[in-house]
Amino acid sequence: MSKRVVTLDFITVNDLYVAYMPFVSGGGVFIPTQQPFEIGEEVGLDLRLLEDQERHQLDAIVMWLTPVGAQGGKPAGIGVKFDSETGTILRNKIETHLAGKLTSHNLTNTM
Repeated sequence: MSKRVVTLDFITVNDLYVAYMPFVSGGGVFIPTQQPFEIGEEVGLDLRLLEDQERHQLDAIVMWLTPVGAQGGKPAGIGVKFDSETGTILRNKIETHLAGKLTSHNLTNTM
């Protein structure tokens, strides 16, 4: 079975903020989806950050699932951990975009 590729464009800083998971070693993001995934499933990511023309392709591992109808009105989706050196580079880029917001207490789609 070939791995699925998820394409995601973060258009605004807030979109990126509510999806980013700074507590995940190596970096990770929440991906809203109602498609079924399995914990531990490897997925390919094709991400674009804000105004960057460059797309970032990397592998990730599904860490958790948020089901449809989750408590607190959280959207259905998956939390993925970046799985490569490319993920570390992407994490650094994300944290640069989110400088100053990472200490915010605003709600996110993760925790």
